[in-house]
Amino acid sequence: MNHDEMSEEEDIEIDEEFYEAIKILVMSVQVVIHMVNELRVIEAGRQIEHPLNPCRINNAFGYKYIHRALNDDPAIFQKVYRMYPDVFRKCNILREKTHLEDTMFICVEEMLGQFLQIVGQNHCYCVIRNNFRRSQFATSEVFRKMLKTLNTLSKDMMTKPGLVVPAKIRENTKFFPYFKNCIGAIDGTHIPATMMRHNNSSFRGRHGNISQNILAACNFDLEFMYVLAGWEGSTHDFKLLNDDLSMRNGLKVPQGKYFVADCGFANRRQFLAPYRGVCYHLQDFAGNGNDSENEKELFNLRHASLRNVIERIFGSFKSRFTFFKSAPPFPFKTQVEIVLACVALHNFLRKECRSDGFPIEEESTSSSSSIVEEELEELVSQT
Repeated sequence: MNHDEMSEEEDIEIDEEFYEAIKILVMSVQVVIHMVNELRVIEAGRQIEHPLNPCRINNAFGYKYIHRALNDDPAIFQKVYRMYPDVFRKCNILREKTHLEDTMFICVEEMLGQFLQIVGQNHCYCVIRNNFRRSQFATSEVFRKMLKTLNTLSKDMMTKPGLVVPAKIRENTKFFPYFKNCIGAIDGTHIPATMMRHNNSSFRGRHGNISQNILAACNFDLEFMYVLAGWEGSTHDFKLLNDDLSMRNGLKVPQGKYFVADCGFANRRQFLAPYRGVCYHLQDFAGNGNDSENEKELFNLRHASLRNVIERIFGSFKSRFTFFKSAPPFPFKTQVEIVLACVALHNFLRKECRSDGFPIEEESTSSSSSIVEEELEELVSQT
C-alpha cells in the first residue's frame, strides 16, 4: 500500500470519528435541553405543591402586586376585585377552614386576587399572567385550587332558613301577618354556557342561546339559601324544582314555611305562586294610577314586591361577577363549579359587609307572563 492510499484511509477514519463526535454532541445537547424543560416543569409545580412561610416567598412580584393594591385607593380596589380591602383581608377563612396554604412562590392573597380578577373582570389567563408575572401553568393551577377550595366552602356558606319572621315582613303592615310564614323567594336564571357542538341542543333555551339553568332560593337579606346549578337551558323551572325535590340532597323547606315563586311554578305547599291571569309584575302597577283594583291584584302586587328580592340577587350576582355575562371557555363541569364558588363568595360578602356599595341591580325579565303560563300549563298536563 503506497503512502497516498494510507493517507486517504486515515482521512476517512478521522472524518468518521469527527461525525461520530458531532452526533454524540448533538445528542448530548438534546438531553440537556430535555432536562432543562423537565426542571422548568418541576419548578413550576413547586409554585403550587410546596408550602412555605409567606415571609420566604420567592419571585415576589405577585405578592407585591396584590399588597400594593390592598394599600391603594379602596374604591379602585373594590372596582377591580369586587370587594373592599378590609373584607378581602378576611380571606384568612380560606386558611382556617380549608387546606389552602401559601406556597414557596404564591401566597393565598395572590391566589384569591387572581381568581377574583377572572370571575369579577372576566379576564383571560393571559391578562392574569401579565398582571401577576406568572406562567400559564401556575395561573391555571391557582385557578383550579381556588375553585376547589371555594366549592368545599359553598355548602357551609349557604344561609340556613330561620324560624323567625323576617324583618322585611315583620316590620311592614303590607306583608304582616299575611306573609308571616314566607322565608324568601325562589326562581331560575340562565347563565351562558359552552358545550360540545354535538351535545348542545338540550342546552339551548327559549331565546336560542346555549345556557345552563340555575335554580336558586334566597332570603330577604339577599343571601343564597340554596343553589342547584348545571341543568340544561331548555329545562323549565317547574320541572327543575320537581326533580330537585325528589333528590335526597335537594331543597328542604321547614315545616309551615314557604317561598314565594312566580307563575313559572305551580302553586303548592311550601311554594306560593301568584294568581294567574291577573296583573302581576311591579311595572304593571307602578305609576299612572295603576293601583290594584281588587283583592287578587292586591295580593299579586304584594307578592311581587316580596318576590322581587330574587331578581335583585340575580342582578347583583351577575353584575359583581361579570364572568357570567358570556360563555366561559371551560369544561361544563368546571362551569358549574364556578357558579357554586361565586355563590360562596357572594354570601361571604353579604355576611361580612352588607353595605359594600356594590350596585344591586334587578335582573331583566324578557319573557312575558302569558308565555310562561302557557308553558307551565303544558308541563302540568304532562305530569
